[in-house]
Amino acid sequence: MTSEPVWNDLNVFSSSSPAATTTKSERTRALIRDVALRSFRERGYDATTIRLIADEAGVSVGTTNYHFASKNHLVQELYLDVQERHRDAAQPELATSTDLIQRLGSVYRTGLEQLAPYHPHAPEFLSAAVSPRSPINPLSPESAPALEIVEGLFREAVDGSSHKLPADLAGALPKAFVLGHLLLALFWVYDRSPGQRRTQTLLDGGLKLLKSALPLARVPVLRAPLSELLDLVGEVRA
Repeated sequence: MTSEPVWNDLNVFSSSSPAATTTKSERTRALIRDVALRSFRERGYDATTIRLIADEAGVSVGTTNYHFASKNHLVQELYLDVQERHRDAAQPELATSTDLIQRLGSVYRTGLEQLAPYHPHAPEFLSAAVSPRSPINPLSPESAPALEIVEGLFREAVDGSSHKLPADLAGALPKAFVLGHLLLALFWVYDRSPGQRRTQTLLDGGLKLLKSALPLARVPVLRAPLSELLDLVGEVRA
């Protein structure tokens, strides 16, 4: 049975909405995207199908596929939406402190907060993304725009800090922090503790360790191996 269209719920045609000045095609695309993202959040990856999205949006499957060739294209929209919300949440916190560890903690923590609504269905997304050939693999070229937002936040955290690092390390660290973000998110997927407390404990411990290790970055004998390590991390993201 076809679900009732959600045009009124999403209010995409309201004259007071910025969408009122867009074309019909743009409004239809935005509606399909919004329906898909809501379904991913409420039903998960497996239960969200192109047919279901089309029915709830009140459009045909052909129209849905015209705007988004596959479900995975809509997952990329989800990645972007989550990271755009991440940026909106993190930047005000970055403005409140110049302490590097606090700034990094803000980026990591606000990132986890944006993921929270998807935790019940996170294993489904992980299963779909785990193949290195999957277009929704977080390290795939298709996922690069979302990861660039995350890297930009970590770069902002480092560059705006009162803790001045050697230029080569400051330039390489954001990529390493992004890899840490992905590993933390992987741990979060498997974390069944109430409110994913174990993930927060892991983050707190990692930041404490980083705070202790940062002074070592200025020790000449350790600079070379640390730079080599960061180069290896960069290769993972290449």
